[in-house]
Amino acid sequence: MRHRTIEDVMTREVVRAPRDASFKTVAGLLAEHRISGLPVVDDEGRVLGVVSETDLLHRQAAQADARRGRRPRPLRLTRSARVAAAKARATTAEHLMTAPAVTTTPDAPVTEAARTMRRHGVERLPVVDRQGRLAGIVTRGDLLGVFLRPDEDIRRDVGDQVAAALCQPRYLVDVGVAGGVVRLRGHVERRSDTGLAVLVARRVDGVVAVTEALGYRLDDSRPLPAGVSPGHM
Repeated sequence: MRHRTIEDVMTREVVRAPRDASFKTVAGLLAEHRISGLPVVDDEGRVLGVVSETDLLHRQAAQADARRGRRPRPLRLTRSARVAAAKARATTAEHLMTAPAVTTTPDAPVTEAARTMRRHGVERLPVVDRQGRLAGIVTRGDLLGVFLRPDEDIRRDVGDQVAAALCQPRYLVDVGVAGGVVRLRGHVERRSDTGLAVLVARRVDGVVAVTEALGYRLDDSRPLPAGVSPGHM
């Protein structure tokens, strides 16, 4: 089974903005295409950063504070506050964007991209080629689509992968799947094989969780008596 990669789920036609796009142009692109963010690229199509609705809203927040007579105190501003203040004054995409952009590549596994999104707290990842040029974009919704795989497809893949990893006939481990949750029952050779079976099953696309009730012939977590080999157990 081939694991899904970003190339399988990404959107190839990407709404983007040049670095010199005006504030109004960027806001118009977000509204027209009903998206919450877009990449900013240079003349060669290389990704420079990402502009989100949050970046644009700094302007509104600053204007609201001005109407209330509030003025920032520069000496007490944190780094994030200084960034927000700069974006509130920005008039082009280059100064509005968050840079450098957190990106991924077409051949990256979907699971790796999901971890990247979670680690950086972002909702989208521009997909770039080896030269850093924009090749597509992937969102959280695109990644969640992996978990919509039919249970029967997951069951078949888990059975095949576990049997191959343990080098034993497929029928020795019964695989059941309900709502993406995998249940492993049956027998394996060694106690350590139970952990391997669970690990292999978890790596199959679409698996939400794994439970096991596997019996084993040899408990290899304990040292063998002197003079006894595994084949004589």
